Amino acid sequence: MKIMVCYNGSRSSREALRLARDHAKAFSGSVIIVTSMTKGTESEKNDIEKAELDLEFEKKACEDEGIACATHLLIRGLSPGEDLVQFAEEEMADEIIIGIKRRSKVEKLVFGSTAQFVILKAHCPVVTVK
Repeated sequence: MKIMVCYNGSRSSREALRLARDHAKAFSGSVIIVTSMTKGTESEKNDIEKAELDLEFEKKACEDEGIACATHLLIRGLSPGEDLVQFAEEEMADEIIIGIKRRSKVEKLVFGSTAQFVILKAHCPVVTVK
């Protein structure tokens, strides 16, 4: 079983990763930790480096628990939602786990919702974690 975790370093994404580790242990699966960034210009260099360090830290934590793990930092010019759904299809993920946070209807309208896009468009089951 391939379990893809959408990771951005937030509390809810760390909870999503915890759940993914539990699922991987229960179903003898592997974890793919994915961070998506819209662009990778020079001004985002520090954000990219931080994301890479976070991914490596979380990968080591999974491997320390005996869970096969891969990490991917996606910078493909797509919106995070589109990027995550497309990557899940490319990797043939069996499950996607994503952290969510409460947003008002206006915030969702103005800023969009990555989690909502993933839930509606993914080819496989999506588990959300608060």
